[in-house]
Formats: sequence, C-alpha cells, structure tokens
Amino acid sequence: MELGLVVKQAVAATATATATATAAAKADAIPARTLGFRDSPRIGPRRVRFQPPASGAWRNRAVRAACDGSSRPEAVVHEIAKATAKNEAKPARLYVGLPLDAVSAGNVVTHGKAIAAGMRALALLGVDGVDLPISWGVFSNSGGDWSSYLAVAAMARDAGLRLRVSLHLHAHGRPQFPLPQLVERAVAADPDILFTDRSGGRHRECLSFAVDELPVLDGKTPLEAFEEFFQSFRVAFTDLMSSAITDITVGLGPNGELRYPSFPSSGGKSSTGVGEFQCYDKYMMADLKRCAEEAGNPLWGLSGPHDAPAYDRSPDSGTFFKDHGGSWETPYGQFFLSWYSGKLLSHADRVLSVASKVFGDFPLSAKVPLVHWWHNTRSRPSQLTTGYYNAEGRDGYEAVAEIFAKHSCAMIVPGIDLSDAEQPQGARSSPESLLTQIIRACKKQGVRISSENSSIVGVGSVGFSKIKEKIMGEISGLDSFTYNRMGAEFFSPEHWPLFTQFILSMSLPEMDPDDIPTDEETLSLPMKSVAEKDRQMQAV
Repeated sequence: MELGLVVKQAVAATATATATATAAAKADAIPARTLGFRDSPRIGPRRVRFQPPASGAWRNRAVRAACDGSSRPEAVVHEIAKATAKNEAKPARLYVGLPLDAVSAGNVVTHGKAIAAGMRALALLGVDGVDLPISWGVFSNSGGDWSSYLAVAAMARDAGLRLRVSLHLHAHGRPQFPLPQLVERAVAADPDILFTDRSGGRHRECLSFAVDELPVLDGKTPLEAFEEFFQSFRVAFTDLMSSAITDITVGLGPNGELRYPSFPSSGGKSSTGVGEFQCYDKYMMADLKRCAEEAGNPLWGLSGPHDAPAYDRSPDSGTFFKDHGGSWETPYGQFFLSWYSGKLLSHADRVLSVASKVFGDFPLSAKVPLVHWWHNTRSRPSQLTTGYYNAEGRDGYEAVAEIFAKHSCAMIVPGIDLSDAEQPQGARSSPESLLTQIIRACKKQGVRISSENSSIVGVGSVGFSKIKEKIMGEISGLDSFTYNRMGAEFFSPEHWPLFTQFILSMSLPEMDPDDIPTDEETLSLPMKSVAEKDRQMQAV
C-alpha cells in the first residue's frame, strides 16, 4: 500500500502556515493502517505538522500527527509558550522497539515503507532512536547475509534516529524465528542440548547453559558460534557503529533475558504459577552430580527437587517452596539453589566475556527478567525457578549486577509500567518492590540502568503515568527507556495520542497532567533532532 505520510523540512513562519496548523489541531491521530501495518481501502492522506518558533525566543519545536483528508501533506512550525530552565536537563534517552519481524525469517524487509514512515514520525516527535532486533537464526540461515538488516538500519539513520541493536541468540514463537539450522541439526542428533524439565519436556528457545563450552555444534561450542555471529555483525556494521549505533544489547536467554525458560513460552508473561526448574538435560544433570560429589553428598546430585510443584501451581502445592518448613531452607535446598543460580551467572559471565572481546569498549547492555509474582513470600519461588536465588536473606540480583559491572554492561529491566495495584489477587505479586531491589543492586555495583515496558499490547494512561513517575523519581539516573513496540497497535487512534502525550510530558516534566494537550489540541514537543540537523524528509 502506498503511504500518505510525507514530512518536509520545517519552513519559516507565515500567516498561512499558522492557519494551517490551527486547522490541523482538530484532526485525528494517525491510524495504524495509514502506515501500512494493516490493509484498508478507506485511507486518506495523513501528515505531520510543525509551526516555527518566534525569532529570538527559546526554541522548543513541536509536532502534531494529524489527519485532515487533504491531498497534499505539509509541514508547518509552532512554538511552545511554556518553557522553563527545567527543560534544559537531559532526560533518559527514549527509544521505540521496531517490529520483531522488521526483517522476516526469510531475511526480507517487511512493511518497509510503513517502518520508514513510522521512523520519520518518531523523529519528528523527538524520540532519540529505535531498537533493531537481529536474529542469530535469520542471519545464519541466510548464509550470513546482512543486507536486510543494514537496509533497516539505514532507514533509521536517514530519519535522523539513533540505533540500538539487540542481538537475539534465542528462537521466537510469535513471529516464528528458529534457531540456526546448525543448531537444529545438533538438536536432532542430541536433544539434550536443550533445556529440559522434570517430565522430559524440551524448550526450544535456546541452548542449555551446560553446553556453552562443549563442541556440540558440528565441532564448535555455542560460545564460538556466538563469537562468529558477533564478529560478522561488527564487520558489516562498522560504519554505523561509528555513527548511528549507540549500544548493543546481547541476548542471554529466552526472550533475550538472563533466565531459565522456567515458564511455558506461551504463558511466561502472564503466568502466576511457580514455574519449574530446568535442570534435567543430561549435561545439567552431569554437572549437578559432579558438584554434589564434590560437596560430599552424592545423593543430592541424582535429581532436581522432587517436592517442587508443577509450572502453574502455587507454592503451597508442594513442600519445596513452603514459606515455613519448605525444603528450600534445608542444606539440600541451599546447595541446589546455589548450584542452579550459579550456572545462570556463569553463562552470563561467559557470553558477556565473548561480547566484550569482540566489541571492545563499545557500550553493551543485557536484559534481566522482572518475575514479580510471589515476590511477597519468603521463598519467592518463581524467581528461584527462573535462576535468581532471591529468597529471604539473599539478594539474587546483586550477584547478577556484579557480573554486569565486571563487563561494564548496562542492565535493562522491563516492567517499569507495572504497578502493584493492578496485579492479580492471590499471587502476592509486587513488581514495584522487585524493581526497587534491582535498582538498588545496580546502584551499589555502579551498573547503568535502562528499562522497557512489559505490556504486550500497549500501555494505557495509567502505565504511561507509572513510567514517567519512575523515570523522574526512583530511577532518575536512567540511561534509556525503550517502548515496545512499533506496529499496528502502536499507531492506532487509541494508542498514538497517549504515546505523544507521554513524550510531551517527558519533555516538559514540570507540566501538570491536566495541562497536557488532548487529542483535539496541538501536541508540542522538543525537536532537538530537527534543530541539530537541517534535514529534509522525502516521501516514501
């Protein structure tokens, strides 16, 4: 579908431009289908508008995404009357995640025109950059062809946006992105290189941490395969790494997070069960056996906890996680949990070591999970099965922060949009308390903090308020915030106005929420990207 969004260079103020801006202020937000994320025959041209600041005044440029059905898009300029010294303080860098399938499993750019148009709209809003997800499987299965990913990266650069690159070492279910064929062949020959639960179920998102240094991939270790992937990326993106790319996010597990796949992939985010330990592949069991023998208790190495509940059960459905008298507090429980979390920490250390070797001093980041259900219990079972020994009396996140600090790696924490009040009753959940704990651990270890939203379908007004509250308060030193993610929902009339209002409120933090323009008013935002570059946006 041809796109009706064209952005021109900001022009000098005229009476005609001002009149045009006034008319545009009454228009609707950009629908998702206008940007090509869904088909509709009832599409009219859309435009993004500006108005120019008065000569000599403090300049704070603004954008309003509007739909007025006109046949020719225009750009006009507008000045914000409200400005204080507070505006000059630099906030956290704001990114928007690109669609996971911006490059398809077949290594083809999808929705290219829509993505390019969306990037231009983001640049006009004052967003700093976008996050580009890169799949190890897509790269490997295409014979090492980087052309599609380079094309998307060039779109961001040409739109005047910075670029964060996320190197995914895991498989995706939706959209479907497999692991490399090299890995699939190895799995067919030896399924035990995958994480395995107590009933023998295999998890195909990523390889078991126990095989990091074993030559299970046609004579290569997974770490060697990761290094080749990283090296190839660095060579292909050398020019962009010296200009547009700000940092690289390294995948450390399922969904890119440092964790075990302790919840079924279809329900990990919404589950309120305790999850299951993922230690039953033969390589993990061999390591457990060895460690138990070294500890002088060989019987401890015969299996994982026999009294732990199943995935979706509560802590009290078995004896291992019981708050009082649970096996987690016994010498065996302490041994097992230390070993299990230790394998997670060692994996993070090894992969980040490889990344540091390849990328040198280039800024790195990695993601940790916010497994907040059952946080208000003594055992915190869902965190234990995920690999974080964060039970009462221990700080499982401080140990992780130490690893990140060792490699000068920023920690990305999702869930900044979540509040305790909105969590299901009975799960004893507290995302806010857990987030506070993680932030404290990072600050203690001197680790830079970035964050993301957790909501899959888009954050509502309450979520945006929570994000702003956190960024302006508890984590005021936040390095960056990434909003996930661009697509049909993102540009919908229900969501786009909320997002633009959020960007405005972040740019003008002293404004009361009641002062933020509504959907029928012009939304005015700092346009530092326009001020820095005298650029012209061409039609898609």
